[in-house]
Amino acid sequence: MTELAEVTTLLLSRIRDIPDHPEPGVMFKDITPLLADPVAFTALTDALADLVVRHGATKIVGLEARGFILGAPVAVRSGVGFVPVRKAGKLPGATLGQAYDLEYGSAEIEVHAEDLSRDDRVMVIDDVLATGGTAEASVQLIRRAGAEIAGVSVLMELGFLGGRARLEPALEGAPLEALLRV
Repeated sequence: MTELAEVTTLLLSRIRDIPDHPEPGVMFKDITPLLADPVAFTALTDALADLVVRHGATKIVGLEARGFILGAPVAVRSGVGFVPVRKAGKLPGATLGQAYDLEYGSAEIEVHAEDLSRDDRVMVIDDVLATGGTAEASVQLIRRAGAEIAGVSVLMELGFLGGRARLEPALEGAPLEALLRV
């Protein structure tokens, strides 16, 4: 078995299915057992850090909230800066915001624009690519801050929700990497 296959098997073995959460008919993918296992969490961190280095990123943007958990250790491991993207109203001081549509309504995310510069190549990291709305908004926000997109990397992609089709046009050729596809 190749090293990548071993990592994939390990990661999948540490993700728990929770039926009917948060509502009936939804199968929630719980990553907390993966985070609690130091071997699996290290393997995930290493795999994401390899992508950051391979794509020449100088900063990581982590999406609230699990993107913080994954992105911060990846930033340390790959020797780059970490910038949190938060829900509107959570960051102190001057921010740059980006509104986006959800299935039922809208939302807004924000970043401290001074944390990104024209010299930065930014890798967006999150746990799941679902419908792609938050990731697409983060790509737009990063570009508005003047930085370049190095790519988007996620632990898992829920392919049946169509997030890749929504996100790829916004990436304008930058890579979209999912370690797992379910």
